[in-house]
Amino acid sequence: MTNRMQRWMALGLVLGTLALGGCAVAVVGGAAAAGGLVATDRRSTATQLADQSIELRASSRVNDALGERRGHVSITSYFRKVLITGEVATAQDRQLAAEAVRGTPDVVGVINELAVMPDTSIAQRSEDTVLTGKVKAKLIDANGVPANSIKVLTERGTVYLMGRLTQREEALATEVARTVPGVQRVVRIIDNISEQAALHPADSTGTTPPPAPVTTVPSNGAGAAPPAAPAVEVHPVSQPTVIQQPPVEVRPLPPAK
Repeated sequence: MTNRMQRWMALGLVLGTLALGGCAVAVVGGAAAAGGLVATDRRSTATQLADQSIELRASSRVNDALGERRGHVSITSYFRKVLITGEVATAQDRQLAAEAVRGTPDVVGVINELAVMPDTSIAQRSEDTVLTGKVKAKLIDANGVPANSIKVLTERGTVYLMGRLTQREEALATEVARTVPGVQRVVRIIDNISEQAALHPADSTGTTPPPAPVTTVPSNGAGAAPPAAPAVEVHPVSQPTVIQQPPVEVRPLPPAK
């Protein structure tokens, strides 16, 4: 990355921070690590910058839409698909947050995982942070998993995996995440790419297969393979879910641009 690009990135982050001021909506994405993962991330530099800009602008829009009722909302963008997580007070607030994100420039898809419930405690969020670290560590240690091309986020024991992966890599990453102690659910938000594209990333082509259906796959136990014919459920996430064994869910994605 050129010095000029780095200066523009730094300026953008400063301006975004000033614009947000005391915004309570959390930005959970690449903005905090702008320079380090550019060389290993499968997104182009331009796409990474676009994702960072989306997170800042979407967070500001959600903050404006919810006002004093903003609750605990986190915004994560990967390849211009935005994941919304956290807790809000009402179903209307949940819808308002999603609409605010959809209206953000450059957003091509929204995955709304907000729960209608009281804000989680600091202790719960600390546990989620620790769980995220454990999952990332296991992904780094796993053979065949491009850990630096996977964004990991945890909310209330649910681990979200975002990235551009081959089907083989997605399966490996899923099994790694679901066997980490404490994980209650694994949600995959993945753009599938070919093995050739994994060797020569070029996201500017925008080639992405049709989105997969939403599926819930119960676990056979820690480290066990999923059943051959998993049950299929389609439902919004509006209330917290407590599941004894971590299932795997796939969120559909729009075509890449």
